[in-house]
Amino acid sequence: MNTIIAVSPIAILIWLMTKKRSMPSHLALPLVAILLYLLKILYFGSDLKLMNATLIDGLLTAWTPILVIWGAIFLFRTMENTGGMQVVRNWLNGITHNKVAQLMIIGWAFAFLIEGASGFGTPAALAAPLLVGLGFPALSVAMLTLIMNSVPVTFGAVGTPVWFGLGQLGLTDPQLIEIGAKSAIIHTVAALVIPIIALRFVVSFKEIRKNLLFVYLSILACVIPYVLLAQSSYDFPSIVGGFIGLIISVWIAKMGIGLEKTKKIRADKISLSAITKATFPLWGTMLLLLITRIPAIGLKALLTSSAHSLSLSLQPVADLLISSSLVLQLKNILGTGTNFSHALLYVPSIIPFFVVSFIAFLIYSSKGEVIKNSWSQSWQRMKKPIIALLAALVFVKLLLVDGDKALTLMIGRSLADLTGGYWQYFSAYLGGLGSFFSGSNTVSNLTFGGIQQGIATSLNLNLTTILAAQSVGGAMGNMVCINNIVAVCSVLGLMNVEGRIIKKTVIPMLIYGIIAGVVSIFLV
Repeated sequence: MNTIIAVSPIAILIWLMTKKRSMPSHLALPLVAILLYLLKILYFGSDLKLMNATLIDGLLTAWTPILVIWGAIFLFRTMENTGGMQVVRNWLNGITHNKVAQLMIIGWAFAFLIEGASGFGTPAALAAPLLVGLGFPALSVAMLTLIMNSVPVTFGAVGTPVWFGLGQLGLTDPQLIEIGAKSAIIHTVAALVIPIIALRFVVSFKEIRKNLLFVYLSILACVIPYVLLAQSSYDFPSIVGGFIGLIISVWIAKMGIGLEKTKKIRADKISLSAITKATFPLWGTMLLLLITRIPAIGLKALLTSSAHSLSLSLQPVADLLISSSLVLQLKNILGTGTNFSHALLYVPSIIPFFVVSFIAFLIYSSKGEVIKNSWSQSWQRMKKPIIALLAALVFVKLLLVDGDKALTLMIGRSLADLTGGYWQYFSAYLGGLGSFFSGSNTVSNLTFGGIQQGIATSLNLNLTTILAAQSVGGAMGNMVCINNIVAVCSVLGLMNVEGRIIKKTVIPMLIYGIIAGVVSIFLV
């Protein structure tokens, strides 16, 4: 009964967002968050102070995805209003007019690289507007970019889901390397199928078949260096794979290798200086992401330093600590031991999006009206997503809180009990469930990594294989996670389609889980 009650808010949320007359996320999410809050107090007997502290934590934590999405929207409004986007469109059309090639270059290889550098839902937020700018339908693009952004996620944000998400389990570094290597093999097999499914949301299978050689060359250009590097590193597989894959994909598209032979359309030649200037928001963003995230450079440690230089008592609520690098912390919220932290300069919002946008205004000598329009348009896009994300993060935090009585743990244990010795074939779905809740492969690994470790030990299953499946599951869960769906819809200006997207993207996610289960047999 407890498990049924625990699952009920999730089931209600899915029903509200996917029924015939679906409820938009900015209404459905607050409703289920309130229901879950009441259930935790009235049915599960959770401490009122702890629930209120969790409520505060969720409302504050929500500003991480809010600022990331807002920054991405502002960046693309900047490109549009300064004229840079039109130059990029013309340049991409100059490389190839082939729709499949454009989708693979931007939706697959470019997004692969951005995921390796940043994570935080930025790949879909960056790739989707570029594709819409090329004339692709927004809803189809939203689904394509969500599905494509799965393979590189295990090593996203310079390997954070592995070294941080699973690094709390007391594993040795060779074990973490082995988990990453196995994850990469599973992802590589899935990559032979998943991008084809994603493309089918935008173009016909006939078009895909005529350009199939190019599709697989682009896929392999990313995943071969990715899987090879994963045998010795969990930091750089996605960055290196995406970088190599993007260069190769652009080159073979320009050469027409593997593409359907069509009559060449004459395109205006764009000078190197013009395209460099027009694409500054893109390469400037990527450059800032890389230099602030690669530990060897040293900026990452500086921007994430929590050594506080200012402390303020906000009792009875909490103590506020502010570091010199603007890491904001609330300690011991309502005296419950709940803590909140936000690295203002490290989370990809101010740096790189807003900083790069304002540099672009200077490069283009933009008038005040252009800046004002960019700000106004991005704010208009954010009004409803802010409500949805505030409620989503409260919902997630309430699912995760309460130690051993956390509803996520209750659901995870029930799933393990149901499957017993066959757990290996289902373990990826628990990881996917974690990402559905939280929008993060890292949080999924933090939440369910310990459970997966315990199940592997008690059932005498191969530990690194089970944890690899967990990490793969956390990556594939990006397809259906509410945060990412709200994010890409916000960037594209789509309204009340979140439920439709979940109904479509859940199918490739289920297929991904089957692939993970089958491949894991050969990894033991």
